Amino acid sequence: MSEMILVLDFGGQYNQLIARRVRENNVYCEVHTGLSIEKIRALNPSGIILTGGPQSVYAADSLLPPEEIFSLNVPILGICYGAQAMAKILGGEVKPAQVSEYGKTEVEILRASKLFVNVEQNSVAWMSHTDRIFSVPENFLVTASTANCPVAAMENPEKNFYAVQFHPEVIHTVKGKKIFSNFVDICGCKRDWRMSSFVADSVAKLKTKIGNGKVLCALSGGVDSSVAAVLLSRAVGKNLTCVFVDHGLLRKNEAAEVEAAFSNYDLNFVKIDAGERFLSKLRGVTEPERKRKIIGEEFIRVFEEVAKKIGAVDYLVQGTIYPDVIESGLGKSAVIKSHHNVGGLPDFVDFKEIVEPLRLLFKDEVRQAGRELDLPENLVSRQPFPGPGLGIRIIGEVTAEKVKIVQDADAIYREEIFKAGVDKNLSQYFAALTNMRSVGVMGDGRTYDFAIALRAVQTDDFMTAEAAQLPWDVLSRAANRIVNEVKGVNRVLYDCTTKPPATIEFE
Repeated sequence: MSEMILVLDFGGQYNQLIARRVRENNVYCEVHTGLSIEKIRALNPSGIILTGGPQSVYAADSLLPPEEIFSLNVPILGICYGAQAMAKILGGEVKPAQVSEYGKTEVEILRASKLFVNVEQNSVAWMSHTDRIFSVPENFLVTASTANCPVAAMENPEKNFYAVQFHPEVIHTVKGKKIFSNFVDICGCKRDWRMSSFVADSVAKLKTKIGNGKVLCALSGGVDSSVAAVLLSRAVGKNLTCVFVDHGLLRKNEAAEVEAAFSNYDLNFVKIDAGERFLSKLRGVTEPERKRKIIGEEFIRVFEEVAKKIGAVDYLVQGTIYPDVIESGLGKSAVIKSHHNVGGLPDFVDFKEIVEPLRLLFKDEVRQAGRELDLPENLVSRQPFPGPGLGIRIIGEVTAEKVKIVQDADAIYREEIFKAGVDKNLSQYFAALTNMRSVGVMGDGRTYDFAIALRAVQTDDFMTAEAAQLPWDVLSRAANRIVNEVKGVNRVLYDCTTKPPATIEFE
């Protein structure tokens, strides 16, 4: 790999979006925490990005980059905490701000800069900070400001050091993508990284790593696990066994659909019916993280039992992707929710190693990889479905009755979305069961039943998302059918919250 931009992670929640923005420019990017200067030199990056983080640069336990990176003669971009770290190390001053900034803020570009080429003089950016830069290091120029932050951006153009107090990686910064494109140009990158090279490189590495080892793949039928399965099949062939666990928390008719979809693939497909087993483990459990961890552990136990039946298995393959890793917590990043294939795993697993070939990819990149592997488009473009399934679309305790309610409501909702032809513009859409009961009236009689919440979002990367503005007639038809056809529901709500502050799923 000839060129790479290195992201040094200091614990901000959306730092992986930075890698996403770089890769959109066809430049490979890796995110690392706590690298020594020797390891950074060995990676030979074309540029370095210092990310945001929750700490103060003056805190006793603050994470700071090695000072020597500023002598590597490569362009460096500091973002938020990363900008403050750059200022502190190079001799500037960082102090608590008199007025903290959070949310959309108007930024004024004060002078011409390579970083702000084709960025309007007055532009909207996303701020999230309590400290700020009070004085810039020697030979630095202030290039942008806001009403409450005089140093919203600074640079030393001779050294190719750039810093912004705002977050260009999030969708709320209007020209954020252009800022990353400009930084890629500053780094002199050729923009020649393609998904085809990732697939070929991954297959070769997996062949070397696994050799003649036996591999078990957790296949859910979703995009991520399907791409992981076919990628492993290319690498190890007959040494792969794919296990599909029906945990009883799938969408309506999904188990049969998954089995049919993979009947034509040579993946040693094994289906396990474990619905009652999972429901018994979840009985009485209401806390979301506990539910996720129970489901994650039970998945592993099922796979261990299957492995013993088919003989010694060396590796367990999972379709973990970058957003899963980040939301489950990386380095000092906050845990938003444990994904069953990351933070939901038990401490002990009876496999030599867990292999996650898609761990560094975002959702749209996984879809691209699937196309490179010649997977059918209907499978590649399928909307995501979480590993814990409907267990995290049911607020509170999970029961067989509640699962049926969600399955039926979700099937109606998806059918109406499809019939209206609006599904092509949506990244994910589903029904969830709230834990709220409310009074209603049906057939002149009083009811006291559940409320269903409908969700539909649009996103490029699943790290941030906007609620879709669905046509009212589509929502109205879905709501009318749900309350008439699904027993136990008398109210339908629509969730119009963005991510952040919400997540896409409910738990």
